[in-house]
Amino acid sequence: MKLKVRVVHYRCQGRDCWYADIDDADDRQPDDPFWYADGCRTQAEAITAACAQLAVLDQAVAAGTLPRRISETRSRTAAA
Repeated sequence: MKLKVRVVHYRCQGRDCWYADIDDADDRQPDDPFWYADGCRTQAEAITAACAQLAVLDQAVAAGTLPRRISETRSRTAAA
């Protein structure tokens, strides 16, 4: 599985914000990532959060657990 990190700069309530997500490198529709962080104050904060999550995902995959997309996680939570 090849994952990619995407980091985006945007304006939020008059201030600079950063968004990061982790998705499948082959997924052309970035609408349902495996993980995301919204509202980071700096680019470095967004990248640091994404790298930390990549390490968590790497350990999970090494243990045989494939990551779930955000929509899969939410549907399981709603069903509980």
